[in-house]
Amino acid sequence: MADPRGFLKVRERVTQPKRPVPVRIMDYKEVVQRQEAGTLKAQAGRCMDCGIPFCHQGCPLGNLIPEFNDLTYRGRMDEAAARLLSTNNFPELTGKLCPAPCEAACVLGINQPAVTIKQVEAELAEHLMDGGDFTPVLPERHTEYRVAIVGSGPAGLAAAQQLTRVGHTVAVYERDEAIGGLLRFGIPDFKLEKAIIDRRLEQMRAEGTIFRTGIDIGKDIGWDELRRDYDAVIVATGATVPRELPVPGRELDGVHHAMEFLTENNRVVAGAKSAPAIDAKGKHVVILGGGDTGADCIGTALRQQAASVTTLAIGKQPPTERSEAHPWPMTPVLFEVQSAHEEGGERTYLASTVRFNGEHGRVIGVTVAETEFVAGKRLPKPGTERVIKADLVLLALGFTGPETSGLDEQASIDFDNRGNVARDGYYRTNTDSMFVAGDAGRGQSLIVWAIAEGRSVAAAVDRELTGSTMLPAPVAPTDSAISIM
Repeated sequence: MADPRGFLKVRERVTQPKRPVPVRIMDYKEVVQRQEAGTLKAQAGRCMDCGIPFCHQGCPLGNLIPEFNDLTYRGRMDEAAARLLSTNNFPELTGKLCPAPCEAACVLGINQPAVTIKQVEAELAEHLMDGGDFTPVLPERHTEYRVAIVGSGPAGLAAAQQLTRVGHTVAVYERDEAIGGLLRFGIPDFKLEKAIIDRRLEQMRAEGTIFRTGIDIGKDIGWDELRRDYDAVIVATGATVPRELPVPGRELDGVHHAMEFLTENNRVVAGAKSAPAIDAKGKHVVILGGGDTGADCIGTALRQQAASVTTLAIGKQPPTERSEAHPWPMTPVLFEVQSAHEEGGERTYLASTVRFNGEHGRVIGVTVAETEFVAGKRLPKPGTERVIKADLVLLALGFTGPETSGLDEQASIDFDNRGNVARDGYYRTNTDSMFVAGDAGRGQSLIVWAIAEGRSVAAAVDRELTGSTMLPAPVAPTDSAISIM
């Protein structure tokens, strides 16, 4: 273990410092800053090197957490980073965006604050970038097989890198003008500056991965045509269909899905547009949904100089400590304060949206009522209605599944009872030579699951093409997957 008395001497959990709120809301640079080396060493030294490291169970990638914590404590950063890269293609992404289910499963978390695993991972990724160690990993040989991957989010990119490194010719298709999917267009720069994505893409291009942007598969190129041109096709399009809220007034101007708002602003930050079509400046903004996307909307609206920001959540405020319903090592549902919540805005719970109020076709307010639970359902309580002023309403209610984009008509793909692309235990769809991974197959999920499924589908495709594989497959498809006969 790192320090035999580390968790006894250092009981305090110290996370990465952040830029001051008055400074950071003036720009879109990342909020979190680097941690001082001595503090990082002390925090890594709290790792107990448990006989059974439950953090492995919490991490879909199977990261070798006690090993890289020990090496970080000893100052052997190159070796620690190598341990991390052996299981995780993109630690620079998970270190910033993953909610760290590994920390929820940390044994130390039974009676002390968990080890700062995500923070150590983030610093190891920074160490890799500092040293320029994004050296291309070239295949020992090239095969005759061609693989198309549709979608350039974390699942598609992980699959592409794995398959390229074993010698297949891999082309990644993206309908937007740049590679990255929601990593680039959905995640604000104050959480992930896009130069980090570009740095990794440089390595992947040098390794031989081909990227083709501005091509909408199903429209510009048919799925059936893609199948004819490639030996295997991986669907990694994500779950991008937003959840609707069918209440009166939904059609009013000023009521938008959150991703419409976020993608517009990201393009402005990137310099692709001069001004966003959806601008919160001087407006009273109401956000429906209290998850990560809602928090991204808060931070973006505040940076656009909104007059006010109010977040409405239909359910109860989660507890601040682990409840009996989520015993260790389960991932608990806790009240979360993200960096955007520290910056301003009001959070309201038990608020059911009754209708959107309008004037001259534009939203001017939201009528909400207190949520009551009746026969297991969440309903607005009569007589508790009130109106919240709103010039801009953002629906951050999650996603219901992937866009079909011709998958059903052109490729005869089956979907499961949740609207996701159906697959068997090897990520295969019911259509020959077509596979699916990430949110398109499992539903809206975490970035760490997307990368894990990308690595796993790569192993499945390699085995299908060559008869065997040396690629790791960290996870099997979810239990809801439909078996393909």
